[in-house]
Amino acid sequence: MVRVKPFAAIRPPKNLVTEVAAPPYDVLNSEEALAMAGEKSLLHITKPEIDFTPIAGEHEQRTYDKAVENFKVWKQKGWLVQDEKEKYYVYAQTMGNRTQYGLVLCAHTDDYASGVIKKHELTRKDKEDDRMVHVRIQNANIEPVFFAFKDHAELGAIVAKAAAGEPEYKFVDENNFTHTFWVIDDDATIARITEIFTQDIDAFYVADGHHRTAAAARVGAEKKAQNPNHTGNEEYNYFMAVCFPESELAIIDYNRVVKDLNGLTTKEFFKALEEDFEIECKCDCTKDGGKCNCEYPCHCQCSEIYHPCGLHNFSMYIEGVWYSLTAKPGRYNDNDPIGVLDVTILSNLVLDKILGIKDLRTSKRIDFVGGIRGLGELSRRVDSGEMKVAFALYPVSMQQLINIADTGNIMPPKTTWFEPKLRSGLAIHSLV
Repeated sequence: MVRVKPFAAIRPPKNLVTEVAAPPYDVLNSEEALAMAGEKSLLHITKPEIDFTPIAGEHEQRTYDKAVENFKVWKQKGWLVQDEKEKYYVYAQTMGNRTQYGLVLCAHTDDYASGVIKKHELTRKDKEDDRMVHVRIQNANIEPVFFAFKDHAELGAIVAKAAAGEPEYKFVDENNFTHTFWVIDDDATIARITEIFTQDIDAFYVADGHHRTAAAARVGAEKKAQNPNHTGNEEYNYFMAVCFPESELAIIDYNRVVKDLNGLTTKEFFKALEEDFEIECKCDCTKDGGKCNCEYPCHCQCSEIYHPCGLHNFSMYIEGVWYSLTAKPGRYNDNDPIGVLDVTILSNLVLDKILGIKDLRTSKRIDFVGGIRGLGELSRRVDSGEMKVAFALYPVSMQQLINIADTGNIMPPKTTWFEPKLRSGLAIHSLV
């Protein structure tokens, strides 16, 4: 079972939350952060390179020093204030007609080491090292990680009761997503939440924040080694997470754009695709059951985007036309938690076999586009000449993610995209 605790959050006063709260550090580049950051924005702490002219390097010592300085200043000026007692918090995010309700809590670093906190992606040491520096220099988890857990009726009722009350914060961000935040400070409820997780919840699943989770665990291990009187209950053994029941979460598509056809002509590329896929063009000729008489590639007008209709069906955009690609039977294994994934099918049968892209993590010929930007972003990048071909995938399900994590498997890179992103600055966890 998982080990959790409440914590005394460092957070903005109610009247300042919209000025302090900010997107996560990795959603914006430095120029975008500079353009967005107001005087009190948390971006001065999470992306302090913006306080230099010209913008400093993210990994320079003066940048790290500025992060520490700014965190102290924000607390001194009362833009961030620590709660007087340990509490749990409820954080709801609304995107369109869907709302997901998460509990803000502290998870234990030992659970990551033992595998009770389950991952579905590999991490890179350089990115872990970078996040570890930020935790270490601030002695705090400035930004939360994003966990899922299997639904629990009583926890759901506790969250619903809290969310029926007056929120501490409620605001709409620049993407028109609504963020709502409640405080749970009743001692009996706090004790019961801790008890339920300890007795009933057997695992957390990392949805977003694999590197921050790994970095927090490494900082905890580092501090443990430095403390001869270590008990396992020190605050540094814990790190901040927002934990959502899995039924409330939705994964959106994570798509691919490729710069070239690996030396093939477009006609040769289609010929190679036909070995493993049923191909159908989606030009305007095919509307209302019509038929296109072109040989591939099609040269007709294509005015509508084609979205994948289900598992093993892909959208492809090349030379101004959308196509449906359906993997032929026998080209995938639905009994293999990795083999069933459309990212695996596309990687094996197209990106590797035809286009010669062997390593998605290092290849400079491929880029990835989150589905939140829409499939129009794929066609835009191809039409601009920046990319040659684009592929859209049907989203992975939460059950697929859980199956992979439970079996100890690892998803291919850039498989899952969660939206909305957690807003930073609503709560910060101090390690001391």
